[in-house]
Amino acid sequence: MKIQLLSCNAPKPNRRGITKMLEDIADGMDNALAVELTNILLDGSPIDIEVTGKTTSSAYRALRKLAIDYELVE
Repeated sequence: MKIQLLSCNAPKPNRRGITKMLEDIADGMDNALAVELTNILLDGSPIDIEVTGKTTSSAYRALRKLAIDYELVE
């Protein structure tokens, strides 16, 4: 399933937490790509990630916890 991350509404976004979350839930995500996508998201541009299998429900919890607005693409 594709999820588009739209923005982060946290007053003080947790960069390390967002990067770790991307590594954990996104398919094929390494640390360097997760850091780059975190920076893009926090700069205000949406990003797309692919989530499959058992990580889907934990992905929704992690996104809510980090105050990230998202939209389901597929």
